[in-house]
Amino acid sequence: MPSCPSERAVANLNRALATLLDEDEDVYVLGEDIVDPYGGAFKATRGLSDAYRERVLSTPISEGALAGVAGGLALRGRKPVIEVMFSDFVTLCFDQILNFASKSVTMYGSRIPMRMVVRCPSGGNRGYGPTHSQSLQKHFLGIPNLAVFELSPFHDNTTVFRRMLELGHPCMFFEDKVLYTRRMFGGEEGDSLFESGFVDAEENFAWAGLGGPEVDHLVIAPGGLSDRVLRAMRAAFIDEEATTRLVVPSQLYPLDIEPLVPLLTATGQVWIAEDCVAGGTWGADLAHQIHSRLWTSLSGPVRLLHPECKVIPASSHLERQLLLQADDIRDVLTGVAGV
Repeated sequence: MPSCPSERAVANLNRALATLLDEDEDVYVLGEDIVDPYGGAFKATRGLSDAYRERVLSTPISEGALAGVAGGLALRGRKPVIEVMFSDFVTLCFDQILNFASKSVTMYGSRIPMRMVVRCPSGGNRGYGPTHSQSLQKHFLGIPNLAVFELSPFHDNTTVFRRMLELGHPCMFFEDKVLYTRRMFGGEEGDSLFESGFVDAEENFAWAGLGGPEVDHLVIAPGGLSDRVLRAMRAAFIDEEATTRLVVPSQLYPLDIEPLVPLLTATGQVWIAEDCVAGGTWGADLAHQIHSRLWTSLSGPVRLLHPECKVIPASSHLERQLLLQADDIRDVLTGVAGV
C-alpha cells in the first residue's frame, strides 16, 4: 500500500517523478507547459523544473514531435517520461509510438531497450467536451513491445514508474483526471468498511472489499473507476447486503489472469467496468481471457459495464448520463438494472 494514504494522487505522482529524476540522471521529463510556474495543466510536474532544470523541459505544441524526441532519447539509452496534456491528443503521437518506439525494441537484429513512458491525463466527468474527455486505452492494446498501465489510488506511483522503466519497452500510462484530486486509498471513504491488499506478490492486482473468501460480485476495473466502484459497493451493501470485491490492476495490458483465478472461481458474478466506450475494449479482451481459461468454473458469463459508443457530450448532465457513474454500478450490483 502507498506509504502516505492521506496524500492526493497528483502529489503522489509528482513525488514519484521527483524520485526518478533524483535516482537516475538518464530520466527526462518532457511536455507542453510543464515547467514552473505553470507546472503542467494538472500540476503533476509542479516544482520539478526548478530542481532539475536540464532534464525537465517544456516542448513546442506538437505531440508528434514530443513522442518522436522521446523515442530518439530512448534509442540512445535515456529514459524519457513525456506528458501529453490531454490523452485525446495522444492520437497525434500514434505513428511515433507504434511505428518507431515500440518496433525499435526488436527491429534491428538484437533487442534494444526503449525505456519510455507516455503519460496521458484521460477521462471525463469534468465537462471538458468531446475532444478533451476520452478514455483511449483500447487503441493501444495488442501492439508488440507496448504495455498499458493506469493510475490507481492503490498503487504507489514510484513503484509503478520503476516497473515501467524496468520493462525495457515503451509504456502508456493513463491517468484519470478526476483521480488527481482523490486521496490515495487508506484514509478516506471506504476504509472503515472495506479491507484492502494485493492479490499477487508482484503487487499488480490490488483488491478492496469485505473480508471472507466468497462474495456475491467481483468487479475488475482500472484505477480511474475505483472511487466510483467503491461508492457503489458501499451503497449495495447498505441497501441490499450485496457483498462485492473490487480488483484493480496497475498494468492493464499485457495481463496475466492467473493470480485472479481463485477469486474468479469464488464469486457469484464477475463484472468488468471501464470508461472506454463500447467496442473492442480492454474489458472485452479480459472477458475473453477469463472465459477461455475458466468457462467451466464460472457461475455465469462475465458481464461488461462501459459507456455506449457515442461522442462524449459537452453538456455536464448529458456527459454524466453517458459515462459510467457510481449509481449505475450500484444498480447492477443490487439487481435494479438489467444488463
